[in-house]
Amino acid sequence: MAALEGLSPSEKSELVCSLSALLCADSGAEVTEENLTAVVAASGNKLEAYWAPAFASTIAKAKGIEKFCKSPGSGGGGGGGGGGGGEGAAATAEVAAPEPEEEEEIDMGGGCSMFGDEGGDAAGGGDY
Repeated sequence: MAALEGLSPSEKSELVCSLSALLCADSGAEVTEENLTAVVAASGNKLEAYWAPAFASTIAKAKGIEKFCKSPGSGGGGGGGGGGGGEGAAATAEVAAPEPEEEEEIDMGGGCSMFGDEGGDAAGGGDY
């Protein structure tokens, strides 16, 4: 595969192990060190000895590979909204949208306008 030729040995090992983990999970097999090693060997690739156990233990601690596989639109910039829903989509949109809070005007007192006159009357003359 030409795409792997430009990678460093470490990058290639990480990619091969990642793809092997995805293949195991997608086929319903448990992502274990033995299964990862078998998939890597079947693909004709080689890994340093630490890659398979590192990936297997990380995935086991995360209780599965799902945490590493975000569904479309769940991360990053958010993406665009979907096309027409139905009644169910409208009902969830109503529940999810919080009501905007009304802003309250606060009397800051002072009585000076930006031109220096009291009470905001520009004709009354000011400091200038």
